[in-house]
Amino acid sequence: MAFRHLSATAALAVTLLSGCAAPHGQPLQGSETLAPNEISDFDTLYSQNCAGCHGVEGRGGAAIALADPVYLSIADDATILKVISNGVRGTSMPAFAESAGGMLTDKQIDVITTQIRSRWSHGANLDAASLPSYAPKSSGNFSQGQAAYQTYCESCHGTGGHGGPKGSAITDDSFLALVSDQGLRTIVITGRPELGAPDWRGNVPGKPMSDQEITDVVAWLTSRRVKNPGQPYSVSNYVQQH
Repeated sequence: MAFRHLSATAALAVTLLSGCAAPHGQPLQGSETLAPNEISDFDTLYSQNCAGCHGVEGRGGAAIALADPVYLSIADDATILKVISNGVRGTSMPAFAESAGGMLTDKQIDVITTQIRSRWSHGANLDAASLPSYAPKSSGNFSQGQAAYQTYCESCHGTGGHGGPKGSAITDDSFLALVSDQGLRTIVITGRPELGAPDWRGNVPGKPMSDQEITDVVAWLTSRRVKNPGQPYSVSNYVQQH
């Protein structure tokens, strides 16, 4: 009986001492909520800032898939970091860097940039020599671009880019008003694999688009953009084209 009493007393003493080590009402170590600018976990940063447009796990949504090895083969880290930091003017891509009015620190943007590549850049098997450049190397020729469009794009996107059975209208006023020249080039090169649209190699079997043909197609598309968007878009576009 004395031994049981002693054991109970010792257990009570341990409990009291533990209570002294963690005062009532004090948060346990590691339980505090981090301030937004202290978050460094990629999954959290991506889901809160990127997934809404680029999709869960970078698989694409309203904007292109970032988990696309083709995209990650043409866009280097400096390019991706610049786009995240400063956004793309005139499009729905906002600036995320604090220095540009956003909510993310430089360290957080570094985490997003490096993790996008380390997680999603595998499996492209691309020949670097034939890979189109991210940015155009020369000015485009819209007349040649129209011919290239008819060869590579018209079967899906329809005559004049007004849409077809396999693809959306890509000369739509609102679409062209919301996408940058570089955005158009990127889509022509990478396609939209999550939507079934092939990259620059798959439009015509065995005949990938050349870098210049990509540049020319983009020139043709931008020539159909309304320079000063107003209402109605379609009337302004019709007058410009004729």
